[in-house]
Amino acid sequence: MLRIGIDLGGTKIEGIVLRDTTEVIARQRVATPGGDYRATVAAVAALVSGLEREVGAGGLPVGIGHPGAISPFTGLIKNANSTCLNDQPLQADLQQALGRPVRMANDADCLALSEAQADGAGAGAACVFAVILGTGVGGGIVIDGRLRTGPNAIAGEWGHNPLPWPRPDWHEVPGPLGWDGRFGAIEDWLSGPALARDHRDVSGAQLSGEQIVAAAAAGDSACIATLARHQDRLARALASVINLLDPEVIVLGGGMSRIAAIYDAVPTLWTRWVFSDRVATRLLPARHGDSSGVRGAAWLWPG
Repeated sequence: MLRIGIDLGGTKIEGIVLRDTTEVIARQRVATPGGDYRATVAAVAALVSGLEREVGAGGLPVGIGHPGAISPFTGLIKNANSTCLNDQPLQADLQQALGRPVRMANDADCLALSEAQADGAGAGAACVFAVILGTGVGGGIVIDGRLRTGPNAIAGEWGHNPLPWPRPDWHEVPGPLGWDGRFGAIEDWLSGPALARDHRDVSGAQLSGEQIVAAAAAGDSACIATLARHQDRLARALASVINLLDPEVIVLGGGMSRIAAIYDAVPTLWTRWVFSDRVATRLLPARHGDSSGVRGAAWLWPG
């Protein structure tokens, strides 16, 4: 069985054709029409047509990973950082444009589904929690191979919970103001922009996340301290997930997941907060890296 996966991002739309063997046999990318909903729908439809022409097959199942979530009450997109999608019937419009049913899930859910497959970092695990650490912070849950969505379509949205066990000595109370009008959310401490803001607030230096990581590797003490704070916060945030879900594997994706020190430091730190004598949960990078989302979108249609 061939299936198409589409990753609808803020700057690019990527599509693949996936075989049952998990082999990618076609891949195409186009720029996302910035702020233009109708043009975005048309671009996705054109990308699907282009992939089908490339492999010489039509009417293939299409799965789409997207920002935000589809409201189960209205069918409209909600909570998308690509704001032109919000309050739009994206699934209905894509199904009309493509002339077939389309399955959709948010990007963190697609990461979780991809990495729970037999070729993913969470292969064989009964419960996988997947995290996107990027310009935002999202999460997805796969239990016994099935994606958990929930009656409100918000399963895994841990980034909008408050950072647990806040430290007043690090000025974590009340915490930064988020876009939703609340203070101190996990997303507003652990995203890439949050790392840069925390470094500026503490050191006075305006550096990007990439610059902070590079300077820390070169021995800059202020940048090393910034990464240490980030790892401590990540450990506390993930400990709350372990206390609730007790997953076998937590998989990290997104730009911040490339910081190699996370995978040794965070499991050492989270033992203080996990309600257990030992912690068997494994913390792993996404095996498919930036391609996990588009692969997970294809797996919305299981064989």
